[in-house]
Amino acid sequence: MRIHELKPAPGSSTARKRLGRGIGSGLGKTSGKGHKGQKARSGGGKGPHFEGGQTPLQRRLPKRGFNNIFKKVYAEVKLEDLNRFEPDTVVSIESLVETGLVNKLYDGVKILGNGEIKHALTIQAHGFTKSAAAKIEEAGGKAEVI
Repeated sequence: MRIHELKPAPGSSTARKRLGRGIGSGLGKTSGKGHKGQKARSGGGKGPHFEGGQTPLQRRLPKRGFNNIFKKVYAEVKLEDLNRFEPDTVVSIESLVETGLVNKLYDGVKILGNGEIKHALTIQAHGFTKSAAAKIEEAGGKAEVI
């Protein structure tokens, strides 16, 4: 079998209706839409959610949930990703942005305790998880909250 021999399965595809091509085609003049009325017009008919004037389902159901507009969203950095910095360096927000570990700052940067840190670093961030702070101290570094 070659690419030029491929064909869809029989009956799986049908030719499109060619509307308005003369009386003999069976779909000429009104193009199968009958005479006048809403359904004969361009874009005519009700939408898929119309329920005959009954209040639609999306309006009958109650709204659920709550969005806290004061919630703080942090850019998160894994501890294992900080191993790329040289030992005994100060890792600031600017250096995280320069290296591409943080793309967008949001409400600040939080260091997560994923993985291990191999050498001592002084890390400045807006937040640390307990495990991240413990691992940094254990490696001989400092976790400074901005």
